[in-house]
Amino acid sequence: MMIRPDTLAAIKAGEVDLAFRRWDRPRVLVGTRLRTRVGLIEVTGVEQVAPSRITAAEAKRAGAGSVVELRRMLDAKAERPAWRVTLRYAGADPRETLRATAPDAVEVGTIRARLNRLDAASSIGPWTRATLAIIDRSPTVRAPDLAAELGRDTPSFKRDVRKLKEMGLTESLDIGYRLSPRGAAVVDAESGAPRLDREAAPTGPPLPRIGAPATRALRAQGIWTLEQVRDLSEARLTGLHGVGPVAVRLLRDALADRGWAFSG
Repeated sequence: MMIRPDTLAAIKAGEVDLAFRRWDRPRVLVGTRLRTRVGLIEVTGVEQVAPSRITAAEAKRAGAGSVVELRRMLDAKAERPAWRVTLRYAGADPRETLRATAPDAVEVGTIRARLNRLDAASSIGPWTRATLAIIDRSPTVRAPDLAAELGRDTPSFKRDVRKLKEMGLTESLDIGYRLSPRGAAVVDAESGAPRLDREAAPTGPPLPRIGAPATRALRAQGIWTLEQVRDLSEARLTGLHGVGPVAVRLLRDALADRGWAFSG
């Protein structure tokens, strides 16, 4: 279930708790937890509904400008049933904690065994170590560029990286990836020594997922962390090419979660 970044931010803020979709059949179930850029979003209800019975209050709860606007959106696939999905913010993604947790020797052994199983089950042969190595060597590089260097197509490369992400070994960025502390510990354990020239991740709370254009704009200013963002005014941010209102809101919400705010 795809949800726009601005809607995700509104769900997290408690401003939106409904979504309406045209599906042949429900694509989510009650209890489903969606992993999103703002954390976990839980599905608490799924019910078929006639668009003509959607109220103005429900349209507002879905983040639409009006019930007319919402019905117009649903008209695009009128041959399919309409569904009302109730949503709530369910907290941070637990993989964030996993990524930051360095494994002990026993855990390293377990992780290595799982990587071996992924390699053995792959139709293209062993891929896990090469993928970890290229992400380690080239953090924040676009997935198509990494895939091309490995002689792979981008979609299958991304699918495999997601498997490593589920293990807490990598972190997806708006542009590219990087090894998590957990992933770096596993790579170093396999090599027998820490990699001394590894590019250190920026210290401090990382930027939220704000989209590639906004991320590039901030990187061009040398901004990689929330601590750096709070030193900027909102006017300065909106003046950067590529930083739109959705990115500003996501940054504002991320700052507010830590009791911070933009400067000035």
